[in-house]
Amino acid sequence: MSTPTPSRRDFLLAAGLSAAAQTPSSRFVSQRPAAGQRNFTSAAVEARIAEVQRGMADAELAWMFGNCLPNTLDTTVRTGTLDGKPDTFVITGDIPAMWLRDSTAQVWPYLPLAREDRALRQLLAGVIHRQTRCIRIDPYANAFNFGPTGSQWAKDLTAMKPELHERKWEIDSLCFPVRLAHGYWKATGSGECFDAAWREAAAIIRRTFREQQRLKDRGPYRFQRVTAVASDTLANDGYGPPSRPCGLIHSSFRPSDDACQFPFLIPANIFAMQALEQMAEIYGTELRAPDVARECLDFSGELRAALAAHATVKHPRHGEMYAYEVDGFGNALMMDDANVPSLIALPYIGACAAGDAVYRNTRAFILSEDDMYFFRGRAGAGLGGPHSGMDMIWPLGVILQAITSTDAAEIVRCLALLKATHAGTGFMHESFHKDDPKNYTRKWFAWANTMFGELILKLHAERPEVLREAV
Repeated sequence: MSTPTPSRRDFLLAAGLSAAAQTPSSRFVSQRPAAGQRNFTSAAVEARIAEVQRGMADAELAWMFGNCLPNTLDTTVRTGTLDGKPDTFVITGDIPAMWLRDSTAQVWPYLPLAREDRALRQLLAGVIHRQTRCIRIDPYANAFNFGPTGSQWAKDLTAMKPELHERKWEIDSLCFPVRLAHGYWKATGSGECFDAAWREAAAIIRRTFREQQRLKDRGPYRFQRVTAVASDTLANDGYGPPSRPCGLIHSSFRPSDDACQFPFLIPANIFAMQALEQMAEIYGTELRAPDVARECLDFSGELRAALAAHATVKHPRHGEMYAYEVDGFGNALMMDDANVPSLIALPYIGACAAGDAVYRNTRAFILSEDDMYFFRGRAGAGLGGPHSGMDMIWPLGVILQAITSTDAAEIVRCLALLKATHAGTGFMHESFHKDDPKNYTRKWFAWANTMFGELILKLHAERPEVLREAV
């Protein structure tokens, strides 16, 4: 049951700020590039921004939304054609490379507008075609260059290619492209992207998942880097930490690009189970290939059974909950990370209902000091992760807390925190210090910007009263 929408006073108190401190300036100047300098403009996105802003009582939040939602289109996309198909390269922001994960998340909120904007639809199709091309180049890579230009990581001790920016094996790197292709199909009703290249990439994804179950051997992937950062390389001759094969898929790295402590990353395995089910739906209906659909469902069933056996643990205070990582020997890592897929994000990716008992227990753990990466300070409280270090709260974590919440008061507290910690920039950052929002990482991080926009869109559609009252 949802709770009543808090009043303005509740909102201000939740932020820990006085009414005077929260009174918005009469001038919030757009931080977007000038219209002629934007990489891409969608009439449908512009119309939606204006529509949503009209329903927002808080001028500062409306300004932030106007800056953030179009940031991917404004600044990170490079469109064209390749081999006669739409081609869209999407950089993350201040790193000029395309991550399979980030590129999906950056364009995800635009999918509902694809039917009404042909140019936007072509851009989205171009992302799918580019991701397909990337997977066919190397399914173990997480990030790619626009062309065969090499990168600063070319000397990593792995099978690098000039098209790769980085070659860290992360399960989610192959799940996100499936999610985007499936979402595009659902949003547009078109299977135009499921061409021979996409089907080849889908087969490569299934093969790679099988290889990384490591049921017979350790598989072909190894990675080492000469570095002083322990989380940037893998132990045991590049194969990563020891494990006991159990049917789950090994992930060498997390969505944060940090090395896993235990190789079975639970939220990523749940995401892989979903990706296989989405492929099964595509093959079973659009492509009419029942044998492949059955293969996908059988594999998904294997993961479901392995997760049932290994994914949860009994916490002394929170009860049965999901572990973040396990190793098959009975060891488990109890934490969460703000990057998606995460444990807090399970309802967001459609893996469970927000009211699921195990998820509720897990969420209570994540948003408490029992989680080593939940930080509380003078600026606020929120989920972080090891990638940015101790005491650094991630806006992504705060956004996901709000997106997955069923409590209006909690959502308003998250909005208040995001509003109070953008350090006057009007944009989201990778992370900020729990005591000083001006101490932040990554000024240009398009994934976080887009997800803030996605949160506001969700509230506009499902809880418009929150945006009308949060002033």
